[in-house]
Amino acid sequence: MNTATLGYFSSIPKGSIHFTYKLVYPQDIRITEKEKTSICYLSFPDSYSGCLGDTQFTFRMRRSAGHRLVFQEDENYNRDAPATLQRDTAHYYGYVYFRQVRDSSVKRGYFQKSLVLLSSLPYSNLFHTLLQLIAPEYFNKLEPCLEAVCNQIDRWPFPEPGLSLSLPIMGLVLQVTIPSRSEVTECSIMNEQQRDQLEPPYHINNVQELDLFRSLQSVLMNLQLLWELVLLGEPLVIMAPSPTISSEIVLALTGCISPLKFCSDFRPYFTIHDTEFKEYTTRTQAPPSLLLGVTNPFFIKTLQHWPHILRVGEPRMSGDLPKQVKLKKTNKIKTLDTKAGMYTSYKPFLHKDKALIKQLLKGLQKKLPSTTLSFLLQKHLFELTQSFLIPLERYMGSLMPHHSSITPWKNPPQVRPFQQEELMKMLEHTGPQFSSSIKGDWMGLYRRFMKSPHFDGWYRQKQKEMREKLETAHLKVLCEANISTWIKNKSEVEIVDLVLKLRDKLLRAHRQHLPVSSVSLNRLKHHIDAVISSLPEDLQSILHPH
Repeated sequence: MNTATLGYFSSIPKGSIHFTYKLVYPQDIRITEKEKTSICYLSFPDSYSGCLGDTQFTFRMRRSAGHRLVFQEDENYNRDAPATLQRDTAHYYGYVYFRQVRDSSVKRGYFQKSLVLLSSLPYSNLFHTLLQLIAPEYFNKLEPCLEAVCNQIDRWPFPEPGLSLSLPIMGLVLQVTIPSRSEVTECSIMNEQQRDQLEPPYHINNVQELDLFRSLQSVLMNLQLLWELVLLGEPLVIMAPSPTISSEIVLALTGCISPLKFCSDFRPYFTIHDTEFKEYTTRTQAPPSLLLGVTNPFFIKTLQHWPHILRVGEPRMSGDLPKQVKLKKTNKIKTLDTKAGMYTSYKPFLHKDKALIKQLLKGLQKKLPSTTLSFLLQKHLFELTQSFLIPLERYMGSLMPHHSSITPWKNPPQVRPFQQEELMKMLEHTGPQFSSSIKGDWMGLYRRFMKSPHFDGWYRQKQKEMREKLETAHLKVLCEANISTWIKNKSEVEIVDLVLKLRDKLLRAHRQHLPVSSVSLNRLKHHIDAVISSLPEDLQSILHPH
């Protein structure tokens, strides 16, 4: 088994875990006893009564600090992957296939088993599809089936953004497309036929994609409010009747601010046995920036102090129209039979897009496919977030030094410091309030956003990208410079210093994968060799690598 295969196996399914831990694949997986206990509780619904048959859902749990391994392949992958598909080395994603059926041969009268795929990758569509293939066979044939499947997955190649992969599994071939950071993925939506056909090759056009409309249909009337709460990183509890509904809504909400990276914490399904239970339920400090999906009615009282609570009822018939739900204050949520609705004192900065809601409701009445309505919803949310981000991107661009200020013999110039008031003045004249059909207090939303974890994450990423652009521009100028002319009147100390700096530049260019051609990098390497050759032999022997 080569390193790349090991990396992929540790990134794709981390393990397949039976409830009693009789079966764990791969057998050398490093899971602590504490993690095993957490996985055990998260792999089963809080209440089995309403889960007869097969149920699929997702959880996400914190990994033990000593087990967070990062490989070079993972760093390369994260550099090229979109923000929403990056590997998370601090958490496990758990993809669960739970079966509960009546069985008189079992003491309790029910057959209850869960099969779980653990991964550091948010490939919910791919992994739940995989479970649909594996789990029914596993429940019938048990260990031999699981071992054969894991041996097949063991031979899968490492995922590379921008490439399509053919993944053989149980006589089928999954054709999987993993988008790159530079590709636009907003319109990559499968139709229902593609979802249901399990014949080789089975195409998975988007490894992460959820049915966005189905996931958010019950909260459609509060969509604008929820988008703002997510954008601002507000603590939000989703109380749902099942882990399937809670995990789908939480995952849909984390993606509703795409292309902005979701930088808060989130738990698609959370139980009272979780290691973070005390941390999230304490009243001695403010709730964290977190999307929390729960199903146990016990949380109605323990999380009553949270500022935003969404109580979701039982799923409606597919053709039913969502009802307008009045906002209620969180102090109204006290009893276990609390009605479905949005409990918050938050007042949205922006008005609802009534045209979108009307369009979606009309599509629902006409019984349009859910994928069509998901496309409309996804497009709206993507464009809404884009319209919010574009002025920020424009301002950050204005902080970049002019290219003419970059010279080969000086360090790259610094990015101008970010100034909030300067940005706000610019937004007064060029903000989305002039171009967007959605009206409201855009300026107030920007001010609040700048205090959020998402702004902090976005700003740090922009700073990193801008520094790399300056490094790249400086490196290109160096590659074109006449170094032999520069060193003519320089001392040996200055020349040695130049050699060390140029080598450092080359090293960083390779490490950071800066977009400089190999021709230019080779030219710089020849420059370094030529400069070293001009020095006395004793210095040459020191500077030339052995």
